[in-house]
Amino acid sequence: MDVRRVTGQTKIMLLMADPVGHVVGTENITAYMRARGHDFLCVPAHVGADDLPAMIDALRKLKNCVGSGITIPHKIPVGALLDRLTPRARMIGSVNYIRRDPDGTLTGENVDGSGFVHGAGEAGVDLAGLRVLMIGAGGAGRSLAFALAEAGVGELVIANRDADKARSLAAAVAAAHPAASLRVGEADATGFDMVLNATSLGMRGKDGGDPVDLETLSTGMIVADVVMVPEKTRLLEAAERKGCRLLYGRQMMDGQLALLREFLGL
Repeated sequence: MDVRRVTGQTKIMLLMADPVGHVVGTENITAYMRARGHDFLCVPAHVGADDLPAMIDALRKLKNCVGSGITIPHKIPVGALLDRLTPRARMIGSVNYIRRDPDGTLTGENVDGSGFVHGAGEAGVDLAGLRVLMIGAGGAGRSLAFALAEAGVGELVIANRDADKARSLAAAVAAAHPAASLRVGEADATGFDMVLNATSLGMRGKDGGDPVDLETLSTGMIVADVVMVPEKTRLLEAAERKGCRLLYGRQMMDGQLALLREFLGL
C-alpha cells in the first residue's frame, strides 16, 4: 500500500461535487500524479450549488492548492465564476478542471470528451465512422459531443429529456464541425454502433431508471457509460447480457490524466 505523509510541501487538489459519495476519481488522480514523482493529493469536496461561488473564491486564496476537478452538477455554472477559460472549454461551455495559478487566478478546462476518445482508443475502439447514440446534453455530454464530432464519428444522435437542450448542443457542435452529421433523437439504440450514457442515471441504482430502452440493445454494439460508481452500471450489465462490448467510466477518467497533468503544468 502506498502510504505517504501529507505535509506543507504537498500539492493539494480538490474535486467539487454534489453529491460527493460516488466520487472515486480523486484516488485515480492522486495515484497517477504520485507515480510520476509528484508530492500530490486530490480530495473530494462536497459543495452545494448555493455555495459554489464562495468555494471558488476560497480556491483563489488556497496558496498550496493547484486547482480543482469539477463534476455534477457544477460543470456548466462554474465557467462564469472563473477568470478565464481555455478555447476548448469556451467552445464546449462546460468545465471539468480548474487550474489555480500562483497569483490566484483561475482557468477552466474541459477534457471529458478528449479523455473518452483517448480511453476508447486505448481499449481498441476506433470511433471514426461509427453511428453513435449519446444520451445526455449536460456538462459531460457537451464535452463528449464536441470530441466525438472531432473524432470523425459517422453520425451523432443526441437524446435528452429536454429536447431543446439537445437541439442547442447539436447546433453548437455543427457550428464548430460543419462536416459532422448530427441530429436529435430518442433514447432507442436500434441500429446504432455505439450507445453512450452521458447522464448520471447509473449512479442512482434501479430506482433511477435507465438512460436508454434496454430492449433495444443488441449483440455487437459498443455500450459506454461515463458513471464510475458502480463500475458496472445497470446499463452495462444489460449490455453485457446482450453480448455488447463495454467501455467503463474509469476508462474515460484514465484517458484524461495525461491531459490534466499537462494543464496543471506538472
